[in-house]
Amino acid sequence: MAGLPAHIKAMAELSPVEDLLLPILREGLSGIQVSSLIAAAQTFPLVLVRRGASFGEHAGDTRFTDSAQVSIQTFCADPNGDEDAAILSEAARVVLRDAWLKQKVVPGRGHLTRVDLSSAPRRVTDWATAAGPVQYADLPTGVWRYESIYQIDIRKPRVRPYPA
Repeated sequence: MAGLPAHIKAMAELSPVEDLLLPILREGLSGIQVSSLIAAAQTFPLVLVRRGASFGEHAGDTRFTDSAQVSIQTFCADPNGDEDAAILSEAARVVLRDAWLKQKVVPGRGHLTRVDLSSAPRRVTDWATAAGPVQYADLPTGVWRYESIYQIDIRKPRVRPYPA
């Protein structure tokens, strides 16, 4: 048997947070690559979306809501890669805020009920932020990365994301 049985998938109430954020950011940042993975031969500009590991307490009702810490990383190449990556970070912030305030629904994924910027965009020099002794490879020459951290709250979709 390949994959999960349909009745197991149908039990899931939520899909990965990236599945909600990717369509929102792709629509709002048309013409820019938005992904949750880095390609082997990556081109730029790129917005990378990933759920972070977070500790804490979710005060919402888990029957209806979810909460996540999310990293939004922007990559741009020279000329003006540093400035462009900073501007792209700001544009991503505006797209997320507007999706929250307009209660933009992504079918089967839900909508944002709160977006808080918990770590403002900052320039970083490697492919990923290291947490501990592991260090990541430097970015290619002329490529700049900015990273922002958001705390988001999500209203679950009215129907489960993987119906039987």
